[in-house]
Amino acid sequence: QVQLVESGGGLVQPGGSLRLSCAASGSIFSINAMGWYRQAPGKQRELVATISSGGTTNYADSVRGRFTISRGNAKHTVYLQMNRLKPEDTAVYYCNADVSTIATRLLRPYWGQGTQVTVSS
Repeated sequence: QVQLVESGGGLVQPGGSLRLSCAASGSIFSINAMGWYRQAPGKQRELVATISSGGTTNYADSVRGRFTISRGNAKHTVYLQMNRLKPEDTAVYYCNADVSTIATRLLRPYWGQGTQVTVSS
């Protein structure tokens, strides 16, 4: 099995920063793209940022210039540096990864359990 575990969420004041981390573990053969999504109350889950295995990044317009997604030196990690946070960034943030397992070698998406980010005074 494959698990993705996020960490780094919490309460921060507007204008502050947080760094989210995600680590994948389990019977992993390979991981291609990884990304971060978020879901605010009453809203659909939306893409925040993605990064390919080659380092190509993609950002939602709402976070571009404020957030930075990166891959760790370890292949099974991804980070989201969030700067100049706004109240509208408040959401549960989910890590996503396209993973193939040792058993099947078939690529499919996996999701973390989510970590709460609250931006408030």
